[in-house]
Amino acid sequence: MANIYPWGDSRRYNSYSNYFKRVFGGRVQKLTIDAGFTCPNRDGSVGVGGCTYCNNDAFNPSYCTPQKSVLQQIEEGIEFHKVRYRRANQFLAYFQAYSNTYAPIDRLRELYGQALSHPQVIGLVIGTRPDCVDEEKLDYLQELNEKFYIAIEYGVESCYNKTLEQINRGHTFEKSVWAIEQTHKRGIRVGAHVIFGLPGETREQMLAEARILSELPLNTIKFHQLQIIKGTVMEKQYQTNPELFNLFGMEEYFNFLADFIERLNPNFVIERFTGEAPPRYLAVPPWGHLRTDQLMARFEKLLEERNTWQGKLFKDS
Repeated sequence: MANIYPWGDSRRYNSYSNYFKRVFGGRVQKLTIDAGFTCPNRDGSVGVGGCTYCNNDAFNPSYCTPQKSVLQQIEEGIEFHKVRYRRANQFLAYFQAYSNTYAPIDRLRELYGQALSHPQVIGLVIGTRPDCVDEEKLDYLQELNEKFYIAIEYGVESCYNKTLEQINRGHTFEKSVWAIEQTHKRGIRVGAHVIFGLPGETREQMLAEARILSELPLNTIKFHQLQIIKGTVMEKQYQTNPELFNLFGMEEYFNFLADFIERLNPNFVIERFTGEAPPRYLAVPPWGHLRTDQLMARFEKLLEERNTWQGKLFKDS
C-alpha cells in the first residue's frame, strides 16, 4: 500500500495539482494575463534595467499582449486551453508579466474588476514584487478575498541581500518577509518564487534557504533553476565571465532539489520545480528538450529511489 503523506495523498511532495483538487474539487486552470505593468527597477523608481536575468517575453503565452484588454486575453486564453484541458471550466486570472500591483489602486480595481467580471473566472493569482504592495493595496485584496480566490506570489528569488543587490532586484529579503507576513495576516494566500544557481551562491547557502523560507507563513512556493536568457544583462555577464556561473546539470539539480525539499516545511504547496522558457530564448542549451512532465517523472523516480519526501528532515522550531 502506498504511503499517505501529511498533505493527504501518496505523492512524495505537496503538489499544486492535488492542492487544487482539495480546494476546488476538480481542475481549475490559470490564464496568464499581461496587463501592461512595469517594475520599479525598470522605470527608475529604485533602479533601471530590471533584474539582470529577466526577459518576460520568454515566459508569456502567445495570446498575452497588453494591447489586448484583460477580458480579451481571458477569452483567448480559455480557447487556447480548451485543446489541452477540456475538463477545465473554471479559471484563475494570472497577472504574471512584471509587477502586477505596481500601479495606483484605482487602476488595480479596474484591471482586477475586469478579470473577475468574467463568469468563468473565480479568482486571481497576482505575481508581484514585495516592494510593490502597501497596506492600502493589501486591504483591498483582503476585501476581494472574501468573495473570490485571491493569491499573491512574490518574487523573493534569494534570501541573501548580497545576491539581490548583484541581480539588481532593488529590494531586500527583509522586505520580502514583511510583504509575506502582511499578506498572510490578512488571510490572503501567499506564495514565493526562488531561483537556484544565482551567481555567487554556494550549494550550502542555497540549502540553508530551506530553513529560512520554512519559517515564513507561505502557502505555495515555486522553484526555478537559473537559465541564461538571450538579450539580458546576465547573458552579457555570462559571455564575459562564465567562471562566475555554476549552472546546474539536470541530474545535479534534481539531487539538489531532493536534498532541499527534505528540509522544507511540508505544509508548503510546491507549484513547480523547474523554469521553462522556449529554447529560442535560451543562451545556454536546455536539458535535452524535455517537457516539464518528463522532467517531473524523472524527479519523482529519484525521490522514490532515495526513499525521501518533502519535509522528511524538517524540524519545526
